[in-house]
Amino acid sequence: MDKIILHCDLNNFFASVECLKHPELENRPVAVCGSVEDRHGIILAKNEVAKKYGVKTAEVVWQAKMKCPDLVLLSPNMDEYISFSKKARAIYSEYTDLIEPFGIDECWLDVTGSTLLFGNGEEIANKIREHIKRELRITISVGVSFNKIFAKLGSDIKKPDAVTCITRENYKKIVWELPAVDLLGVGKSTYNQIKKYGINTIGDIANTDKEFIKKILGKNGEVLWRYANGDCDDVVSHESEVEMMKSIGNSTTCREDLQNEDDVWKVIYGLSQSVATRLRKYELLASGVQISVKDNNLSTREFQVSLPFSTRHPKDLADTGIALFKKHYHWQNNVRALGIKAINLIPDNQFVQYNMLYDQQKINEQEQLEDKVCSLRERYGEQSLFRASLM
Repeated sequence: MDKIILHCDLNNFFASVECLKHPELENRPVAVCGSVEDRHGIILAKNEVAKKYGVKTAEVVWQAKMKCPDLVLLSPNMDEYISFSKKARAIYSEYTDLIEPFGIDECWLDVTGSTLLFGNGEEIANKIREHIKRELRITISVGVSFNKIFAKLGSDIKKPDAVTCITRENYKKIVWELPAVDLLGVGKSTYNQIKKYGINTIGDIANTDKEFIKKILGKNGEVLWRYANGDCDDVVSHESEVEMMKSIGNSTTCREDLQNEDDVWKVIYGLSQSVATRLRKYELLASGVQISVKDNNLSTREFQVSLPFSTRHPKDLADTGIALFKKHYHWQNNVRALGIKAINLIPDNQFVQYNMLYDQQKINEQEQLEDKVCSLRERYGEQSLFRASLM
């Protein structure tokens, strides 16, 4: 018996959440983007009104404004989006425990074992769609199929607030007419390779000799051929098996190029505070730090190092970040953008071996002090307490 797989995609997710917070913007074109002052900010999400003007995700802000001069630009609020994402997954869990996230706004669900309680795949999809709309006041598109690949294609076909069913009987008519780039795994580079041989649609992939496409793309060619022919037996992971968050980071493009290490330190520390707050929120510790540096010639480099002890203290993160910067960056050019990321994350209740070269009591005291600082910021605002060096 075929599985019943759903792919749930929260429509225009970031923009939808922002419009809930700003009901006065409901009928206006809205986009969530990087810093408005950023010299090369991009569109992260747009609402349906903005979409009608041709505004596209990932295009540069100034291009979007040329298409839609009245476009309202809003800064992202990731904590809010993560909260909504968790609420959506809580709703999904009322219908199945086989839930596999695919980014912050998408999930696969295996509802094969839920039909006796909730009906067939299409009925379950519509129940979830209405449930999301009723409780979260945002919309969702759901693809229903017998495998993960076609379920994802289904959720993309009708938007917003829709359900699309792709079955063994109709998939050739629906799927094979779609552009090849719509198939999961066909990126720009892959498409450029196959279009030279007249392969432009998913049907073209499916009807190409398997050995020929394997010769063009290697092992990935065979995988795509199988996907196009509906041959995908990938399972949906149980929600408890989903891998823990691997990293938490923050980055910024500076309004003016940085010319000295003092300015770099201030930016890195400011970013580290945000990262540390999120580590504390998710009860995680960092076992390593990674920084990214973009110079004013738009050349980006990344450096990382393991920490001698696991931490979520902003000064530990920032000290490690600036040490990496001093070691690897030699100032051939001024700095345009910086990022810092906590990597190799572990739960804060996990047993760790103390490093005898460090004063663990002092480390614990610093953590307790930072807990107090965070609680004050939560109560009185982020700017209620901060380091004098950042003034």
